[in-house]
Amino acid sequence: MMRPAIFVAATGLFFGAVAIGQVATPPDRWWSPGEGRVFPAALDYADQTGTLRLLLDNGPMDTKGHPFFTAMGPNGRACVTCHQPADAMSLSAASAARQWVQNGAKDPLFAASDGSNCPSLPQGKRESHSLLIDHGLIRIARSWPPKGITPDFRIDVVRDPTTCNVDARYGLTSPSPQISVFRRPRPVANFKYIEAMGFAYDPKAGLPLPIDPDTGKPVSGNLMADARVPSLTAQMRDAAGTHLAFAKKMNAGDVARILDFERRLYVAQAVDRTGGALDAAGAAGGPRTLQVSPPGRLGSQGKPVWSEFEAWEKAPPAEKASWPPAVRAYRESVARGARVFRDKTFLISDTAGINSPIGFGNPVRNSCVFCHNMSYMGMDVAPGQVDLGTTNAPFADPQPHLPLFRVTCTGKPHPHYGRTILTHDPGYALTTGRCADVGRITLQTLRGLSARAPYFSNGSAKTLRDVIDYYERRYTIGYSEQEKQDLVNLMSAL
Repeated sequence: MMRPAIFVAATGLFFGAVAIGQVATPPDRWWSPGEGRVFPAALDYADQTGTLRLLLDNGPMDTKGHPFFTAMGPNGRACVTCHQPADAMSLSAASAARQWVQNGAKDPLFAASDGSNCPSLPQGKRESHSLLIDHGLIRIARSWPPKGITPDFRIDVVRDPTTCNVDARYGLTSPSPQISVFRRPRPVANFKYIEAMGFAYDPKAGLPLPIDPDTGKPVSGNLMADARVPSLTAQMRDAAGTHLAFAKKMNAGDVARILDFERRLYVAQAVDRTGGALDAAGAAGGPRTLQVSPPGRLGSQGKPVWSEFEAWEKAPPAEKASWPPAVRAYRESVARGARVFRDKTFLISDTAGINSPIGFGNPVRNSCVFCHNMSYMGMDVAPGQVDLGTTNAPFADPQPHLPLFRVTCTGKPHPHYGRTILTHDPGYALTTGRCADVGRITLQTLRGLSARAPYFSNGSAKTLRDVIDYYERRYTIGYSEQEKQDLVNLMSAL
């Protein structure tokens, strides 16, 4: 379905169901560390398909001196540098490109440690930061092998256009061996759902849940792409020592203030430029639903996933007739997309975390909600990681700008790839040292997608349509053209 031309108000914002006086007009899309802005209770930003809205419980909040918004290390970064409100608390490639045009290498975003393709490259050149500028990717350096683990595979560099994995100081054969992979920053919001405990164990591996060393309690395991840390507190400390280059550990007070902010923040699409407010006409889309609803539930136990939009499908004919034609077409498309997401089944095969290790059979017939099953969020209630093939041959789309590794299993062959695997990112295997975990990645929320392209952990899908096309190729689903567009419209409404 074609969208009409965008209408943008003088502020560049849309206000939807929230009164204009209740929503802040930010002076600029980019939040630099130390600006001292007030984070309002409700904040709107225009994005690719309409308006993103952020809601802060008990807001507004003064950010002056707040540790999430304040640089406390030598590279000038704060948490907000890579978790921008206008990008759904992630970082879009478009924002990174804009910052390079405005500030070049002096912008803290492009700090050599992980904002460049490799710290040893000439930092003043654009090509040294191409993965961040063009693909929204941050360098993640993992020590190899993992401390205290003897891996059951060998890893070799096939090629590396970034040069970092073959670098004398930062590479795999350096005195302190590292593997550098490149990933998208994950959104920092909606943690009521992300931290929700859906299972008492990891059903994807048949193992106990990870334990938070600070509390001694099990945690959801749905935070980091490779599960290298178990909790938000551990994630903050990991980021402080790597991405933010803090010279000393964060103190308990700073940790508590960041936790408080992150756990009070909700983000989702609020307005579509064609369909209008996503909570209009009886629908319950938008961030307000996230803010007031109970923590994440499995769709079969709570509300079916994306049933928020059923009201648009079930509206009386007279009411539908009152909608402008473009509005009606969009709303009906989103409602159809929600049904396709839930009901269109296909064969899921050769997917670690589903078909192995404990397995539901190979193949198993199910729909998108088999993994994206949490009410209101579309992430996985069940903790653990899944290999969708986005980083591994033969399923991954070619990514000539990324490093390519050869993994050779020295113990049992991988259950789906055999003894040798070509991968852009071994994923969870960099944490466990297990060949069977190569390519497994923690699923993430589907909220705020229109504000934070590109998609998948390695940014390999530039658009929402590319996401759908990847799944179509990977699992031979048989989507019609109408179903593909309906799914794109659904995802743009989240």
